[in-house]
Amino acid sequence: MIMFSSMKGRSVLVTGGSRGIGKGIAAAFAAEGAQVVITGRDRQAGESAASDLAAAGGNAVYIQADVANPADCAQMVATTIERNGGLDVLCCNAGVFPSASLAEMTPGQLDEVLGVNLKGTVFAVQAALDALGRSGRGRVVVTSSITGPVTGYAGWAHYGASKAGQLGFIRSAALELAPAGVTINAVMPGNIITEGLTDLGGEYEQTMAASIPLKRLGSVADIASAVLFFASEQAGYITGQTLIIDGGQTIPESLEAMV
Repeated sequence: MIMFSSMKGRSVLVTGGSRGIGKGIAAAFAAEGAQVVITGRDRQAGESAASDLAAAGGNAVYIQADVANPADCAQMVATTIERNGGLDVLCCNAGVFPSASLAEMTPGQLDEVLGVNLKGTVFAVQAALDALGRSGRGRVVVTSSITGPVTGYAGWAHYGASKAGQLGFIRSAALELAPAGVTINAVMPGNIITEGLTDLGGEYEQTMAASIPLKRLGSVADIASAVLFFASEQAGYITGQTLIIDGGQTIPESLEAMV
């Protein structure tokens, strides 16, 4: 019987780990015994999340960092190495998704979304290259989305572009990381129940659930489980790949195709 390797003692850095999917990813690694560092721009939310993880028995701390700033990325990696003795897993999860129509989108809004979601992913990986190579089992897992690479949503053109860009990035990055034995893959969540989704209202949740074959929205645990797999020894021969986790949402060509 194949047993999944333990994450105990692994050094894990989760960007955007103070809430939502990122917090769920961090909690999953902490529950498996990993040494977790979470980052985010909101210090209060980050410290609260780290306290929650510690209260649940996890080994986790918070570092304030903005992934759109290369200097912050270098510092968060250096701090993780200093605390944990190295870096084994980098989860590029930080992301923003403000809504703006094309007619009203400002250069500043576009820069913010691309800066955090796309550039932030690149900057984080660049900062972690040496540490991941030294690990001997380095893993990068990027949180992309079905929005952009597969589907579209009015008002999120900048978000969709950033998420599609992440997938273009991982395919070329996989070739450069491979000689060091480091893999990079992406999870593509559909509609997941998080604080951000809740803010869109109950009617939105009901409408979305109706368009999903499994008739429910996903949980952060659904995403975290896939991230843990990509970070495992068993996924060591997988790189440059993507995994859609959406309850089948992208399968039917219309609501009439549903049963």
